[in-house]
Amino acid sequence: MSTIVLFHHVQGLTAGVVSIADELRRAGHTVHTPDLFDARTFTTIEDGMAHAREVGFDTLLERGVAAAEGHSSAVYAGFSLGVMPAQRLAQTRADARGALLLHACLPVSEFGERWPEGVPVQVHGMDADPFFAEEGGDIDAARELVASTEAAELFLYPGEEHLFTDSSLPAFDPAATALVLERALRLLDAL
Repeated sequence: MSTIVLFHHVQGLTAGVVSIADELRRAGHTVHTPDLFDARTFTTIEDGMAHAREVGFDTLLERGVAAAEGHSSAVYAGFSLGVMPAQRLAQTRADARGALLLHACLPVSEFGERWPEGVPVQVHGMDADPFFAEEGGDIDAARELVASTEAAELFLYPGEEHLFTDSSLPAFDPAATALVLERALRLLDAL
């Protein structure tokens, strides 16, 4: 079984994020859910983004890296904003075992020259999500990642919701989330 460090999205450590962590725990994995927002949650992406800008993205990234200290040989996972620390840790920690990037993907060049050999990664997003597929270029970064290594998989789901795996938000898509979990557990079981 794997140790997973799971970073929340821009609306904070919501009940929906905890629910995904609990599903992974039920499958036998140890899951840590650092709270980068000090127990604050936000009802909208916009409010969460305003808070993230106020705190500073670099500060949030460093909080995420610090929260992973003491968790060796881990799989790093993140929802949207949480992909920043998850991807950095997966790319820079020599003992990283894998990565699950939900709703976002950064260019590999953000944290190194290439994706580390032997570190499997899955990227999950909706094909019409304006944050993932259009606006931010995350889908292009995900496609470049998949083209650069056999260890990467990109899964696209029909729809336009951003945080579709969070059961505590209106964007929740139960069928797509079940498929995300099935695929994520397949990766984790192979480690």
